[in-house]
Amino acid sequence: MVSNADILNASILVVDDQEANVQLLEQMLREAGYNSITSTMDPREVCALHRRNRYDLILLDLQMPGMDGFEVMEGLKTNDADAYLPVLVITAQPGHKLRALQAGAKDFISKPFDLVELKTRIHNMLEVRLLYKKLENYNQVLEQTVQERTAELRESEARYRSLTELASDWYWEQDENMHFTKVSGPVLEMLGIRVDALVGESHVVHAPGWDEAERAVLQATIAARQPFLDFVFHRVNADGSQQKFQVSGEPMFNQSCRFLGYRGIGVELTAKK
Repeated sequence: MVSNADILNASILVVDDQEANVQLLEQMLREAGYNSITSTMDPREVCALHRRNRYDLILLDLQMPGMDGFEVMEGLKTNDADAYLPVLVITAQPGHKLRALQAGAKDFISKPFDLVELKTRIHNMLEVRLLYKKLENYNQVLEQTVQERTAELRESEARYRSLTELASDWYWEQDENMHFTKVSGPVLEMLGIRVDALVGESHVVHAPGWDEAERAVLQATIAARQPFLDFVFHRVNADGSQQKFQVSGEPMFNQSCRFLGYRGIGVELTAKK
C-alpha cells in the first residue's frame, strides 16, 4: 500500500500560462502538505522537465498560447521511459473533457475549480500513480531476479557437468522416451547399443556379450522411475576379453512431477586386455 507520507512527498508539476493560477495551485498544494512542487508557465518546457524528473503528477492547463495542453500531452507520450501518463488537466471548456481523456489524461477538473474536489482528485491520482510505480519496480526486480537465478542455474549445471566428467568416463542424458539427448564419452558403447545418428532418425543395435540378467534388472529399475547407484555391468567381447562397468543414474522430473528422462555417469572398472 501507499502511505500518506509517500503521497505528500510525491513530485508535482504545475503548468499554466497564468501566474495567478500557478500561485493559487501552489498555495493550495502547500497548505495540503505537499512537499515537492515545481511550476512553469512555458508549456514548451514540460516534456524536458518530465524526462529529467519523472513527475508523479502534472497539473496541466489546456488553454495556453503557443502550445496548448493537447500538444503537451502528445509530446509526453514520446517518453518511452514512462508508460503511465500522470496528467490531470484543468479546463474551462466542458467540451474538452472527453478529448483530454482520449488524448491520454488520467483525470480532469473544471475551472473555476472547487478546492475540495481538486484536492481529492490530486490525492487519488497520486495514490494510483505511486501504486503503478511500485508495480513497475516490482516487475523490474522480479525480472532481474529471474535472470540472476537463470544464470546461477546455468553456472551450477556447468559445474555439475564438469565435475561429473572429471569423476567419470561418461555422462549422458536421455529424454522421456529414453532417446539420448546429451552424451559425453563412449556412453552408448558402454550401454551396449550403437546409435548412428543422435539427431533425427536413429538406428539402434544392441551389442552382444552383455549379461541379460543384469540388463533386465536395470530396465526394471528404469521402468519404475527409480535411481540406481553403482550398478555393475559385465560384458564378454568377441575375442573372449571381459569388461566391467559401473553406472549410476537418476530420473529427472519437472515442477509438475512430469517425468523428463534420465541422466547419469559411468566408469569402466576393467580395461580391455
